[in-house]
Amino acid sequence: MGAHVPVLLERCLELLAPALATPGAVHVDATLGLGGHAEAVLAAHPDATLVGLDRDPQALRLAQARLARFAGRTHLVHAVYDELPEVLQGLGIAAVQGALFDLGVSSMQLDEVARGFAYAQDAPLDMRMDQSRGRTAEEVVNTYSAADLARILRVYGEERFASRIAAAIVRERAKAPLTSSERLAELVRDAIPAPARRTGGHPAKRTFQALRIEVNGELEALERALPAALDSLAVGGRIVVLAYHSLEDRLVKRALTARAKPAGPVDLPVELPGSGPTLRLLTRGAEQASAREVAANPRATSVRLRAAERIDRAGGRAGPAGAERPGRKPRPPRRPKAMHQPGALTANQRPGSRNGRSSSAQGGEPSARQPDQLRKG
Repeated sequence: MGAHVPVLLERCLELLAPALATPGAVHVDATLGLGGHAEAVLAAHPDATLVGLDRDPQALRLAQARLARFAGRTHLVHAVYDELPEVLQGLGIAAVQGALFDLGVSSMQLDEVARGFAYAQDAPLDMRMDQSRGRTAEEVVNTYSAADLARILRVYGEERFASRIAAAIVRERAKAPLTSSERLAELVRDAIPAPARRTGGHPAKRTFQALRIEVNGELEALERALPAALDSLAVGGRIVVLAYHSLEDRLVKRALTARAKPAGPVDLPVELPGSGPTLRLLTRGAEQASAREVAANPRATSVRLRAAERIDRAGGRAGPAGAERPGRKPRPPRRPKAMHQPGALTANQRPGSRNGRSSSAQGGEPSARQPDQLRKG
């Protein structure tokens, strides 16, 4: 546990600090892991209460030991993050001031060979974050059809050779069930054309990522969890999300930006009362770790950080009801159509016009992913 280095720790603390300065603040760590981020939050905010969730019972036990000195103001719960509404309701908490999601597989899960997450060492094909329930990766590779395997590898792993790998798995399991992570990694490597094996890291990394996501239902849980977490934020509350591959980050971006826009019709010159945005984005796009942090903590290599603050839709930051939208010019009043009078010049006949075409030219501006990584800190 001493080697565990939380990813982007200082930046997370900086973004959460204004919200957690509220007296009696409640902070949700939706992916508690080994408790590195949670420990720093509790130390920095002596009046804050932590609600920590994790689906891995072993991670919860280790985090509990790490956070023992804060036991009077922690609630550690065995739950997946999409169960947050039930957890808060059970604790009698109506709203929270801070929320952190550190997505993906944890350091402990990757480093413990027997869990089967790593392709570099042999282990049973498990890959469950919660080993007390759910199907294993062994069940997936030995029971799914070739079409379903290919779909999982293509969608969740963004694997170009998904069909070839799926066909190889089906052929191999017809001889004997696949039970070993080392054998699966070899099978994937052999199914990929030789030139493609020489770039992009280990040939099996995308397949293992896809199987892990399928086994744990990660993206479905995240799609449910993000709206629930945003709904739980008090006005002024803040959320920080660390994603480690493009599929996660895409979901996070969609959830945050949707609420950072007015909810009313886009073609109105003014906002309707109560239709303003409910979030203010705190980052310009997704932030990445600095080269210095990556050098100190390689597990920060692929991280993408996004953050937002809950605002009051009724007014405040969005302006009073009937105010013009920020940065939008009011429409000029429409000029009533004049009836054509005999002898009057038409638009095409007026001096200075060129057959009705404007003499001014309009210019346009050109509009402006990076290899995914499995690990998080």
